[in-house]
Amino acid sequence: MIKSTAVALIALVLAICPPAHAQYRFICTVKDMMSRENLPGVTVSLFGKKRTVIADANGKVVFTNLPAGDIEITFSFVGYENREQDFHIPRSDTETVVYMHKSEAQLNEVTVSSSRTNSRIEDLPTRVEVIGSEEIDEESSTLPGNMTGLLGDVAGIQNKRASATTGNIDMHVQGLPGKYTQILRDGMPLFGGYSGGFGILQIPPLDLKQVEIIKGASSTLYGGGAIAGMINLISKSPQLNAPQHSILLNHSTLNETNINSYFSGRNAKAGYTLFAGSTLQRATDVNKDGFSDVPDLRSFFLHPKLFLYPNPKNQLSFGYNGNYEDRKGGDMQVLHATEDSQHRFFVQNKSFRNTLEAAWVNKPDDKTRLDLKGITSFYNRDITTNTFGMKAFQLSYFTELSYYRKFQRHALVTGLNISGENFTKKTPDSSSISNYSENTIGFFVQDDWTLSKKLIVQSGLRLDKNSSYTAVLLPRLSVLYRVSQAITTRLGGGMGYKSPTVFSSELDERELQFIALSSSVHPERSLGANWDINYKKRFSDILLIVNQSFFYTRINHPLIIDSTPAVNYYVNAGMPVTTRGFETYVQMKKGEMEAYLGYTYTNAKQLYNSAQPEIPLNARSKFATLISNEITDQFKAGFELSYISKQWLNDGSTVPGYFISAALLRYDLPHIAIVLNCEDLFDYRQTKKENIVLPPYTNPVFRQIWAPLEGRVLNLSVKLHW
Repeated sequence: MIKSTAVALIALVLAICPPAHAQYRFICTVKDMMSRENLPGVTVSLFGKKRTVIADANGKVVFTNLPAGDIEITFSFVGYENREQDFHIPRSDTETVVYMHKSEAQLNEVTVSSSRTNSRIEDLPTRVEVIGSEEIDEESSTLPGNMTGLLGDVAGIQNKRASATTGNIDMHVQGLPGKYTQILRDGMPLFGGYSGGFGILQIPPLDLKQVEIIKGASSTLYGGGAIAGMINLISKSPQLNAPQHSILLNHSTLNETNINSYFSGRNAKAGYTLFAGSTLQRATDVNKDGFSDVPDLRSFFLHPKLFLYPNPKNQLSFGYNGNYEDRKGGDMQVLHATEDSQHRFFVQNKSFRNTLEAAWVNKPDDKTRLDLKGITSFYNRDITTNTFGMKAFQLSYFTELSYYRKFQRHALVTGLNISGENFTKKTPDSSSISNYSENTIGFFVQDDWTLSKKLIVQSGLRLDKNSSYTAVLLPRLSVLYRVSQAITTRLGGGMGYKSPTVFSSELDERELQFIALSSSVHPERSLGANWDINYKKRFSDILLIVNQSFFYTRINHPLIIDSTPAVNYYVNAGMPVTTRGFETYVQMKKGEMEAYLGYTYTNAKQLYNSAQPEIPLNARSKFATLISNEITDQFKAGFELSYISKQWLNDGSTVPGYFISAALLRYDLPHIAIVLNCEDLFDYRQTKKENIVLPPYTNPVFRQIWAPLEGRVLNLSVKLHW
């Protein structure tokens, strides 16, 4: 009786209860839409159910015990737009990637460290242009070996090929040669003097967070050399419980291969970043004239950095930056080791840079900050040609102590820095350049006054004393005025200077044999001003940005070469160099589509030369346009087109204008980004118009380079990140 009753009860329960459903798991990884980096801490909720989880340190989310069917999941995170997405359970794939977009307010929240006040870019009286992580990420996949492509896309900057043999680049900012632009890394000088020969060609972008550009007189901020402007490269830093790992592989049709890697990690007390990369470039004769248009290049970079956080108020960092490079160009038979009496010409640069850096930041509260940082660089460079050789060592150093204090209506920064160079030639040496040792001590003060919600004034003053020259006083003043919510205008100006040096990226290495400084030479002095008007407004789902800027710079006592029978001496000219012009750009964004149109007009004069007053290799006009679209979450395409107007050469003649274009395709998988890029789609080359190598071919003369030599170049890169 009991047994039959139990069976009946079990049957009754089975009859009145629904059958049990199969249970499933849902796994996804949440990433930033632009950087493709994991997002830890995202809040993920099931719609209609009281189930919420937080993404772990790798951005991973796991829900268990889910029934089959359709579910709606909400993703939310500070600084990002909320995302609601439907999923079907069970899923055919084992893991899903969800991308989140930064909110417009977060995208506009760009903090600039070059101002020394770490202010938002919208609150700075000085105009600062920022190249952000998204642009750097794209550029590191198209030209991973150096910064030329990244900076060449900026309005007002023109990259000029200075050497047909070694491929050296001279970067013109607002019409002025590259020697007038200061390059910094994390606020400290990176290149100068003998070590500045290849500049932006020796900076891979993969471990950079952002690039900050100030055009016009900037010597008040960071000392001499910033007459045309300043470029500050900001390194990535480790994020708490959010490690980053990436490996980038690239190969181009010019026989260039790049392997770069970046790793970072951090806990509450310590963190690290590590960049390591290598470039191998085979010499290439594009126009088949027997001379290399692209040099033979072998380089290696290593940049580890350690961060310590002993308490919430203090941070310390220690880093090492090593770079070895062997760059050789010339007669292809020499490069292929088959030289003979008629094929002897080559130029080779071997350099080895070892840099040590350290920094301490003390922030007792949100209104006070004390910074102490320093950098020391040991640089060896061996120059060898078939007619001349030079080997030398340069020790460079820089240290700075600064104090920041924020008050109710203004922010004050004051400090001092000491920098110096020791240059020593190695024997035997046949150049006329003398060994030298010099240092500069500088005192600076900067005060940002918020006079009202609409008006902010920034004033600055620097006093520099160089061991070889008289003291220089550099005032600077900038004003920001908000005309309305959509319109902002800035007006600023200041003085600058540059200490004399014989080293310039414009010189052929063979010319160093005959170059020296006059004993009566003194620093170049400058006066510059900038004015811009910016309009920014959103119309429904379209964001429109229009910027119009004007610039003027005057350099008194510019350094020029005065030829004598034996030695070419650098002397100060009696008449100035001036550059004036304007930049116009219009930018429009709609969703993931972006369009840009820009125009730059530059009138640059060397008034000391009445026979040829135009600064050579400076385009009077430059048009640029860009359009890119993220067609799907995984696929992106872009196209850009530029027009470079006529340019003047040293002899006063002009060369024709030309178009140059590029195209990009990018496909993103969960941990892989694949990029196919093409530069110079139309294959425009100067060597199609004229021969650039002139006899005697055993020690040739080269025409000035006013257009590309490489022609059409395709590259394919694969970036692994996790």
